[in-house]
Amino acid sequence: MDPLEDVLSLLEMRSHVSASLKAGGHWAVRFDGPPGVKFNAVRRGHCVLEVESLDDPIALSPGDCYLLTRPQRFILRSDPPGPEVDASTVFRSVERNVAHVGTGQDVMLIGGRFSFGAPGQELLLADLPSVIHVPAGTANAETIEWALAIIERELSDKPMASTLVAENLAVVMLVHVLRLYLAREPQMASGWLAGMADPVVAAALTSLHADPVRSWTVAELAQAGAVSRSNLAARFKALVGQGPLEYLTHWRMQLAAQKLRMSSETISSIARSTGYGSESAISTAFKRVMGVPPSAYRKHHQMRGSRVPN
Repeated sequence: MDPLEDVLSLLEMRSHVSASLKAGGHWAVRFDGPPGVKFNAVRRGHCVLEVESLDDPIALSPGDCYLLTRPQRFILRSDPPGPEVDASTVFRSVERNVAHVGTGQDVMLIGGRFSFGAPGQELLLADLPSVIHVPAGTANAETIEWALAIIERELSDKPMASTLVAENLAVVMLVHVLRLYLAREPQMASGWLAGMADPVVAAALTSLHADPVRSWTVAELAQAGAVSRSNLAARFKALVGQGPLEYLTHWRMQLAAQKLRMSSETISSIARSTGYGSESAISTAFKRVMGVPPSAYRKHHQMRGSRVPN
């Protein structure tokens, strides 16, 4: 896997497609801050997005989509707006998977959200801006438009397994939005996402994720990017915010944490599968990074009802 695949898999991501919204005339819908990542796409008409973290509203046109990566309040409205209505009121009356607001059906949006089962979701979200807007016609956005068109068709026609198809296509859309964001604004990225936009650091990250058990040296990782050890170390620290081997330790701890939550493997076995020679070695590293010993971490998540096979 590459780093993006690794992180998305680790986060146990799920997509949830919601009812569509049709609107007309003068209208405004107020939404509370959603958990996880919220997305909407305009399939017909024009509207305006206001997000509490942004000073200026975003004008949305047919084919536009956006992601909200923080639990922040937002408003979707006409221009000029009508009286604000709470989203819970609008979506309380859904007919054929469509909610209505205002007068008419000049505007149609589809949407949903992505939730994450792992507590390490900050691996993805912390490195993203609070809002990612992808305008229609953006270079290389054809796949996003394709996915959105099929999601809309699945939601409106409701063939067999339509929800499953729509939710999996939403994941495809998310991956392509992230790719476009990195290609369009690499200078705005931070953390490991910024590293993936740099060819030298990306080569090192890919090596680390391909074989996290290996006892890597900075010199070996520098060879992957065809640069000197000092060059890689400086670029990696500047972009990712930590050195290559420190990043490797943190990534191993995320892998170990997932095994502690989702399996009944012994801590000794988890140590070997994540690059540590003994239970004491991984326990020391785990407590330093995660704040608690592995045994306490597992007990805590078992008490919260995490799935641990007998």
